[in-house]
Amino acid sequence: QVQLVESGGGSVQAGGSLRLSCAGSGGDFSGNTMAWYRQAPGKQRELVAAITRSGTTNYADSVKGRFTISRDNAKNTVYLQMNSLKTEYTAAYYCRGRLVAGVRDYWGQGTQVTVSS
Repeated sequence: QVQLVESGGGSVQAGGSLRLSCAGSGGDFSGNTMAWYRQAPGKQRELVAAITRSGTTNYADSVKGRFTISRDNAKNTVYLQMNSLKTEYTAAYYCRGRLVAGVRDYWGQGTQVTVSS
């Protein structure tokens, strides 16, 4: 069974840090871009950060300088280091990936991040 499983979410005070992980299983995700999205209550899901198979990254303007996306292709895993967290970053965070030679995207089940003031 192909799946992505996120972990590392939780509750933190503003200014704190969290590190999210997304582990792929059942297939090889290392050959394609992987990304993190988030969705706050009542809002659309939005792209937070993405990383290509070679390590090129891009970020939403709202998180530049605060978040770092990375990947370990040997572990089929993508990470999101989140620093200097703001209350407006409270959301469910999802990872997305595609298998090598795949034709569809896979999504994780999401991990909740709650930032309090």
